[in-house]
Amino acid sequence: MGETGMRGSWMEYDVVVQKNVMVPMRDGVKLATDLYLPAKDGEVAEGKFPAVMERTPYDKEGKVNDGRYFARRGYVCILQDVRGRFESEGIWHPFAKEAPDGFDSVEWAAAQPWCDGNIGTMGGSYCGSDQSALATLNPPHLKAMVIAVGTSNYHTSSMRQNGALELRFYVYAYRMATTSPEALANPTLKAALEADFARVEEWLTRTPYRKGSSALRFLPSYEQWVLDLQAEGDFNDYWKQRGYAIDHYYEEHADVPTIYLGGWYDSYARGTPANYIALSKMMKTPQHLHMGPWTHGGWGSSFSGDVDFGPDAVLDDYAGYRMRWFDRWLKGIDNGVDAEKPVRIFVMGGGNSEKDRNGRLSHMGEWRDVEDWPLAETNYTPYYIHGDGSLSREEPQASVPTPYTFDPRDPVPTMGGGISAANQVMDAGAFDQRGHKRFYGSKDTLPLSARSDVLVFQTTVLEEDLEVTGPLTVKLWASSSAKDTDFTVKLIDVHPPNVDYPEGYAQNISDSIIRGRYRNTRDHQELMNPGEVYEFEIVMYPSSNVFGKGHCIRLDVSSSNFPRFDINPNTGGSLGRDRRIVLAENTIYHDPDHPSHILLPIIPR
Repeated sequence: MGETGMRGSWMEYDVVVQKNVMVPMRDGVKLATDLYLPAKDGEVAEGKFPAVMERTPYDKEGKVNDGRYFARRGYVCILQDVRGRFESEGIWHPFAKEAPDGFDSVEWAAAQPWCDGNIGTMGGSYCGSDQSALATLNPPHLKAMVIAVGTSNYHTSSMRQNGALELRFYVYAYRMATTSPEALANPTLKAALEADFARVEEWLTRTPYRKGSSALRFLPSYEQWVLDLQAEGDFNDYWKQRGYAIDHYYEEHADVPTIYLGGWYDSYARGTPANYIALSKMMKTPQHLHMGPWTHGGWGSSFSGDVDFGPDAVLDDYAGYRMRWFDRWLKGIDNGVDAEKPVRIFVMGGGNSEKDRNGRLSHMGEWRDVEDWPLAETNYTPYYIHGDGSLSREEPQASVPTPYTFDPRDPVPTMGGGISAANQVMDAGAFDQRGHKRFYGSKDTLPLSARSDVLVFQTTVLEEDLEVTGPLTVKLWASSSAKDTDFTVKLIDVHPPNVDYPEGYAQNISDSIIRGRYRNTRDHQELMNPGEVYEFEIVMYPSSNVFGKGHCIRLDVSSSNFPRFDINPNTGGSLGRDRRIVLAENTIYHDPDHPSHILLPIIPR
């Protein structure tokens, strides 16, 4: 046994587990909940304890280690299957309905005889966002949160992004269907669903999805969700549900100490800082932001995709990291976390650009603790695109615009980026932007820059290191022959050639997209007039990267990034329903009246 402190802070307890306690919600549906309680001699320990809770759609049985870890250290650990998943009752509505169930679960726990009334929540991905959802209802006994890789608004930059649909959620729907309660209870149904999931790559070639066409028809709520995702483009009441639009309810949000943990190559790399930026200004309690060079949930690895950032990039004690936060805010232990700077970011770069012993490009990087995000010393600097393919701080001169043809039948293949929940189809992280058979839709081994529908704008070779840390935005002036089309952008760090990479290495840093019909507002659609020039503001995911001496900064512009985003058929027809396609003749402008540029957040060094 460890040393006993006040209220059992450092005592090592035994553990008693109570399985599938059915916790009633306000509508009578009961949610299966496992309780991991501190114990002595096989019995629940006397006294009251703070509790930490994780609510998951991924089977609470997979969280046993967390349950035992926290219980042994003087917490009641509460693990719950969300509504309609595994042992819980009800119908699952992905992400959208978690606020009231989360509120009810927190308040139920606070009323139990083993609880001292202090509840913390934890979890990542779905289990991160469902914390934010319940916090919008401000449960009285919620006292702290550790939100890992959660988002701020699913319409802004998660399920949809600037009007386009993130197709990873198609893959997610098929995968989740295979572990639905209906599938687990019916081997024949499970086999059908698993067969469709196994060929989900083929289903992505048959979009838009049509009702009744796959085994999802046997799970009406799952199939309807897919239909909703592809058809509900406007930011309407559907998207304003608390579980989807957390930022819509910031004024009602609980004021509790919170860590927002994320990664530059995470699918929620925009939503995680967005929560911090807004709530750190609104709340009185400490709000912390922690951004590493990771993919979704990848804080235990030093690499993202094919690029390694060194051993210091690893968050190697995630359980202890969370417990330290809870010790301070649930147990009142003065362990110094509130004295730390609120923002910790990993600045990528500084490596030798050669292969490490694992065959990954060595990019390296370092941690930096700062007072706020974005950084106060940021110098937002426009880098303009030019007709000769250059990218520079010089304002553009008169030039002929650059046209290209976008054919929806031959989209630009996705090669890494901020992706999650679709590993079967798309790899997340940093990769050389060069064709390879592992990338879905890649037909050759040529660089993407060789495609006629990818416009490349690149700086001269940098004479000194240049740090880019913060939000990224592209202002693009463009026209199209179509009533609706997409424009994509991708920021790339071009490493110089070396023995390991004789052609150099084009490392993706950030990307984004905008759908033409949502160029003015996401609230409603406005089709384009063919041939008319429009200004598009494309918000990318933020990042932090040192473009090293000898490197180049590159901006790629195109009209597709598939299957990261759905393909625009260019018809202007109804979203998720139009079966036709037309070619779009798209044109990018770069002259004094149309100064297309990327706004880089440059940090003086």
